[in-house]
Amino acid sequence: MSSAHVVLVEDDPSIVVGLRMNLENEGYRVSVAEDGEDGLALAREQGVDLVILDVMLPRVNGFEILRLLRREGRTMPIIMLSARNSEIDKVMGLELGAEDYVAKPFGLAELLARVRAALRRAAMVSKPKETHRFGDIEIDEGTREVRRNGVNAELTATEFDVLLALCEARGRVLSREQILEKIYGPGHHGTARTIDNFLMQLRNKLEADPQAPRHLVTVRGVGYRLVP
Repeated sequence: MSSAHVVLVEDDPSIVVGLRMNLENEGYRVSVAEDGEDGLALAREQGVDLVILDVMLPRVNGFEILRLLRREGRTMPIIMLSARNSEIDKVMGLELGAEDYVAKPFGLAELLARVRAALRRAAMVSKPKETHRFGDIEIDEGTREVRRNGVNAELTATEFDVLLALCEARGRVLSREQILEKIYGPGHHGTARTIDNFLMQLRNKLEADPQAPRHLVTVRGVGYRLVP
């Protein structure tokens, strides 16, 4: 069970009740604020590991809270919640420094998986960073960049996490379920097909011949492994 401290800033009581209960069931310590001013004060306290932040709040809106926290140098993951599902709002949140942006209504299982993934990525920041190499591929853990023949390959955050999981396995075969758990944490609700899709995209971006991959190989009936 996790002991991470999560601050939930949300003014809809029905969302607060369900989300708080589920976060606490996951083992998180949860503090709740129902308006932006109180939420900002809570997020500024010591020992906050993650903030779940609604956009539309009384007194101070979520975007302004996000902007202030990042300007102050606070680096905890912040997941934005919003009933406004426009691309402009998502881009604004991400550019201001949000870790993730979730549109309402949302599934609790999905949001909890995103919380686990965000906390896991944050925890990795303090780990010593390695540079992994195979073939003409170089993976920089510190910058989360992947280069092929010295040229940056544009990977999504989750594609990078899948690739890193295979690198850290040091040639061992990982089942689809093991990869899901590594990138989303225990209690995930993804499917094996999700991992197949990520591997297909990684092969398209990194393999010379995606139809006959040399490095990101399938072990039939088991899963995948990375062959240096």
